[in-house]
Amino acid sequence: MMPEINPFLLFFASIFTSNILLTNFLGMCSFISISRDLSSSNGLGMAVTMVMTVTTALNWIVEKYILTPFGLGYLRYIVYIIVIAAVVQMLEMIIDRVSPNLYMVLGIFLPLITVNCAILGVALFMQLRNYSFVQSVFFGLGSGLGWWLAIVLLAAIRKRVDNAPVPAPLRGIGITLITIGIMAMAFMGFAGMIKVQ
Repeated sequence: MMPEINPFLLFFASIFTSNILLTNFLGMCSFISISRDLSSSNGLGMAVTMVMTVTTALNWIVEKYILTPFGLGYLRYIVYIIVIAAVVQMLEMIIDRVSPNLYMVLGIFLPLITVNCAILGVALFMQLRNYSFVQSVFFGLGSGLGWWLAIVLLAAIRKRVDNAPVPAPLRGIGITLITIGIMAMAFMGFAGMIKVQ
C-alpha cells in the first residue's frame, strides 16, 4: 500500500500534473477524432470518466481478491480487459436507451472505449503502484476527469481555430497536433506543484 499519498492529492494530481492523456499520451485516437464537436466531446468525456472510475474499482477488487490470492497474476491483462468490456457494454446499452442522439454521434467510438489504452493504463498503474482501494477509486475518477477536461478543452480550441487564419499546410491534423503539444506543455507546467509518482 501507499498510505503516504493522500487520495485527494492523488485525485488532483491525476487531473492536472499527471494527466493520463497529456502526460502519458494514452487514449489519443478517440481524443483526436471526437474532439471536432464540443457536445460529442463532452459525451465521450463523461462516458470515459464513468468507465475509468468503475473499472478501476472493479479491477482493484478482482486483483486483490481473485488474481493475487490464487496466483493468477499472469491473467491480469485479459481479466482487466474483460471487466472493461463488460462495463462498456452496459454503458453502451444505457446510452442507447437514454440518449439515442449521443449514441449516434459517438458511433464506433463508444464501443471502442473498451480498447482505449487510457482505461487499461489507469488499471495497470493502479496495480503497479499498489494503491489502496480508496486511492484507486480517486485515481480512476481523477484520471477520467483529466481526460474529459482535455478533450473538452481541445474541442473548444478547435472550434476557435476553425475560424482562424491558419496557413494551408497546417490546416486539419497539423494544427490539431500543435495544439495538443501546447496543451501538454501547459499541463506539464503544473508538475512542480504536486508530485505523486
